[in-house]
Amino acid sequence: MPRVALVHGFTQTGRSWGPIAARLAAAGHEVVCPDLPGHGEASDVRADLPGGADRLAAACGPCTYVGYSMGGRHCLHLALARPGLVQRLVLVGATAGIDDPAERAARRAADEALALTLDHPPVERGSPGERQRLDAFLGSWLARPLFATLPLDRAGIEDRRRNTVDGLAASLRLAGTGTQEPLWDRLASLSMPVLIMAGALDAKFSALAHRMAAGVGPNARVEVLPGAGHAAHLEQPDAFAQAVLRFLEEGV
Repeated sequence: MPRVALVHGFTQTGRSWGPIAARLAAAGHEVVCPDLPGHGEASDVRADLPGGADRLAAACGPCTYVGYSMGGRHCLHLALARPGLVQRLVLVGATAGIDDPAERAARRAADEALALTLDHPPVERGSPGERQRLDAFLGSWLARPLFATLPLDRAGIEDRRRNTVDGLAASLRLAGTGTQEPLWDRLASLSMPVLIMAGALDAKFSALAHRMAAGVGPNARVEVLPGAGHAAHLEQPDAFAQAVLRFLEEGV
């Protein structure tokens, strides 16, 4: 059965995929769930999107890559740089970049402001001060409208608390949406089967999903999950896993 790499989003870790990984493994797939730079066991790693894609390639090898949000950006970079490694590609709540240079610069500035709330002034790793600052950041992050439909009991708060303030700050600076050069004009070069997913309640990324699929061409299709917002894999894990399994079975 095809090997699958599940690549998490910002403030998560590989463990956030637990429910999905279990469903895919039960269907006979080998599943790997790496931690991205600045997160989990890779909290001390510093890498931009191309560098993070290189680390994914080294850690996971040839397989189907499933990337959510920030993880989707990493997987897209990998698919464009090393297409021979990406047998199939699933992008969830992802984008090929911000077209407008001024909007992209504004996003970089916003991400830098967020990073400063994490690591300035510096705080000792593992100290009560870091715990308090991380908890405050996670609370404000999950209170964003993007996650309005994500129940707290499915948000994986304890897993997110495994991160560090300096690791998350570095991730924002190096791999935030504002750092991504627009990749829209390169999507047509993707020749592997591509599934682009979004939650039906996430209007922005549903529209982006359709735009990305049109850019890729006939080897791409869109699946919009009813009753799910941006974190579709957390909000509707059964429907999400079933959609991914259907996509994987097309290649068996």
